[in-house]
Amino acid sequence: MKINWGLIKFLVLTSIVVFLFSFTKKRNATRNLSKIDIEFLDDNEPFITRSTVNKLLIQNHDSVTGIVKESLVLREAEARLRENKMIRDAEVFITVDGVLGARIEQRNPIARVVALNDYYLDADGKNMPLSNVYSARVPIVRLNSKVEVDALTTLLLKIRDDEFMKMSVVGLNVSNNGMIEMQLRKQDFKIVFGKAQNIEKKFQNFKAFYQKAKMDSTLQSYRTVDLQFGNQVVAT
Repeated sequence: MKINWGLIKFLVLTSIVVFLFSFTKKRNATRNLSKIDIEFLDDNEPFITRSTVNKLLIQNHDSVTGIVKESLVLREAEARLRENKMIRDAEVFITVDGVLGARIEQRNPIARVVALNDYYLDADGKNMPLSNVYSARVPIVRLNSKVEVDALTTLLLKIRDDEFMKMSVVGLNVSNNGMIEMQLRKQDFKIVFGKAQNIEKKFQNFKAFYQKAKMDSTLQSYRTVDLQFGNQVVAT
């Protein structure tokens, strides 16, 4: 009977590779983590400190180097991060060399609502607590009624995304019937915006009025600019 040495060599090499892979995997799993690497994915200033993120990641451990790689449940670490009211989303992972990584997407405030306890309104239309670390430069909103949050959020997002309006508008007052007045950064007159409807057209009308009044040096003469009447701007 002829011995198939080629097959025997293949089986031996395969067995060695499987053994080495299993040994390496087991040894790697029992290693301790080496460090933490945190990455903020958004362009906002941090509303939460890296120290707080570290504590949420390692929980009851004094240091990351005291955690065995295999003992850390990544889903639980992600859940702890996502429960934090400053964080919109989070991804946690471990690299081959034992680095515990976290990619953090913070919530994005678009207005500060004046209330008994002030809070932010974020880009998803949800309430967000103020941060002890950083104060966002966003319009101040005063609500006199239970406002339609979706419509208000849409208006605030459009203000944020329009460079001129973003630089100009510092405050919004919302009345009991949902009518909106805007306060400007450098001008004393108020803008009667009305309902959060036909937003782009109202922005366009206001910009045209502003540029014309600026050229005529009459901006300081006005007290009220009403944008509720279609293509007309009623200024007094």
